Amino acid sequence: MVWMNRLGFSFLLLLLSCCPAIAAVKSVHTLERTDVLGGKAFGKVGAYERVTGKVNFTVDPKAPANQHITDIELAPRNADGLVEFAADFYVLKPTDPSLGNGTVLFEVSNRGGKGMIGMFSDSPSARDPRDEKDFGDGFLLERGYTLVWLGWQFDVPHQPDLLRLFSPVPQVNGQPITGVVRSEFIADGPTDGFSLADRNHLPYLVADPADPDAQMTVRDRCEGTRRAIPRAQWKFNEDRGSVTLEGGLTPGKIYEVVYKAKDPALVGLGPTGIRDFLAYLKYGADNASINSVGDFKYKRVLGFGTSQSGRFLRAFLYNGSNGDEQGRKVFDGVWAHVAGGGRGSFNHRFAQASRDGHPHMNCSYPTDIFPFTDLPQSDAETGMTGGILDKATLTAVAPKVFYTNGSYEYWGRAAALIHSSIDGKQDALMSPGTRAYFLTGTQHGPGAFPPKRGAAEHLPNGNDYRWHMRALLVSMNEWVTSGKEPPASQVPKVDKDQLVSAGAVNWPKIPGTKLPTRPQRAWRADYGPEFRSKGIVTQEPPKLGNAFAAMVPQVDIDGNETAGIRHPMLVAPLGSYTGWNMRKASQGAADELYSMVGSTFFFAKTRAERMKTGDPRLSIEERYKNKQDYVEKFSAAARQLAKDGYLLESDLDMVIRRGAWFWDQLMTTRAAAK
Repeated sequence: MVWMNRLGFSFLLLLLSCCPAIAAVKSVHTLERTDVLGGKAFGKVGAYERVTGKVNFTVDPKAPANQHITDIELAPRNADGLVEFAADFYVLKPTDPSLGNGTVLFEVSNRGGKGMIGMFSDSPSARDPRDEKDFGDGFLLERGYTLVWLGWQFDVPHQPDLLRLFSPVPQVNGQPITGVVRSEFIADGPTDGFSLADRNHLPYLVADPADPDAQMTVRDRCEGTRRAIPRAQWKFNEDRGSVTLEGGLTPGKIYEVVYKAKDPALVGLGPTGIRDFLAYLKYGADNASINSVGDFKYKRVLGFGTSQSGRFLRAFLYNGSNGDEQGRKVFDGVWAHVAGGGRGSFNHRFAQASRDGHPHMNCSYPTDIFPFTDLPQSDAETGMTGGILDKATLTAVAPKVFYTNGSYEYWGRAAALIHSSIDGKQDALMSPGTRAYFLTGTQHGPGAFPPKRGAAEHLPNGNDYRWHMRALLVSMNEWVTSGKEPPASQVPKVDKDQLVSAGAVNWPKIPGTKLPTRPQRAWRADYGPEFRSKGIVTQEPPKLGNAFAAMVPQVDIDGNETAGIRHPMLVAPLGSYTGWNMRKASQGAADELYSMVGSTFFFAKTRAERMKTGDPRLSIEERYKNKQDYVEKFSAAARQLAKDGYLLESDLDMVIRRGAWFWDQLMTTRAAAK
């Protein structure tokens, strides 16, 4: 449903406050309705407005579409036998919806935030975009998208402008539910304790701080042997959500606390709220008077998620959430960005939705678990068979799917498993409705040039992949709107020797570098007999079986990867751009990957300089006659990408200008090398 004019929209909200709507939206309460940038016009679309507030939902716990929600049968019910919950929402929409493009672009909030404007509009990310800089070049708004966010995570920090899910607490016969929870923490410096939650989120509180069965262990790495820490040497703090260790933590070591908690949230209502709110926007309401919006219903919905939120979308599809209670398709297109091969803790008892999985962080949480591919695959070792799109295909609600992953996701997020066999010996078939794109030579988030020293050992990766993202968004919208085929998938292939084991990577002997030896591995993990059937974890830490294959992209003689969408920075390079970086010695575990950060290793400027350091890579003066020669090669690469559909023609001039600026930064100011 496209929003009506101002008077009509207000009338709609009034009706919603008293009348039930389809798709389980009970009411929509507006807290703010204001013009964006004072009514500034964004191209032919014109002005935009901001609408924020809270959505109240009711869902039928007996409906077939809701049976996959863990503990839904134990949730409190209202007089009509329905489960109630609520969520914050935030919408940016054309003031005149008839001038928009008819597409809702929904971003699954990453830990309560908003990132897609920054991703697609060349701007910084803002939790509450209000200033000119927050909208960048206006890319999304000038193209007429309606931008929507909804809170889905109950445990986000209590900070301004974060979107939240308000979930009921299930019980068994009026009694609290208890269960096992595992908390992990790695210190990068001196500290004597840590929160039981991931990052800065809200923890599940320990049921009994004096519980003698609670355990703390420490180990060197994810696959290392756990060593028990005597109970007398550590304690739960008075807040029941954190612990203190006598003598403090050793940086780089992995500490775990396994304890009993009570009162889990219905975490699975987060995906349900997204399903139902988007179905409401797309199909309207079942009350005839509310349905008078007519042609102003939204024609299509695209779902976009980055990292945690991309994994959320993979889980959303796997769990069968893309059909609402009436069996209608919700997302027409789904785009999981830098999600790797994972899903996550989005629908089980005592799920910690913020926990992910990396080679030396958040180890062995139920994130990288079978199956990995969209089409069905089988694991002879466990006897399991399945695919991400099985349920959506069975119920005829499968969307078009994009997967984009960078170099880090192959090293740190097991991305190869979405398009290769679980033993790594062959490429896997992809669904006709799926495209996968490897953003070559990139870290988890877009890089900045010149890169500046950060917390990791090496300079971070300076490759900004957002220009490719803009072109792919246009392609995705055209695919679901008119059926125009998007560019072909671009991923490293096993049968072309582009996807190999870490030990087979031909990394050049660049001074001061060493190729990592332990990329992220997905494991056959046992969380207890009721995990897959009922969403109940009883085994923490999980029992690990054999690992699935861990495959990474091959590189050329410069250390730059050979497959995928190769930014002009890779075709006309000034250095080597990797998806991996290492922890500093002061942080401990210096032989482990630094999570989510890549590296930049610039070429020497002159042959004499590289000979002095022993760098085997050609220097810049050996590669290019001068700046003009470099810019010509960079420009040719950019134009080829535009021809193939991986850059927009309208972005070419800007991309080429930035390429020239890269040269100036490196060769003139030397800022990048510091």
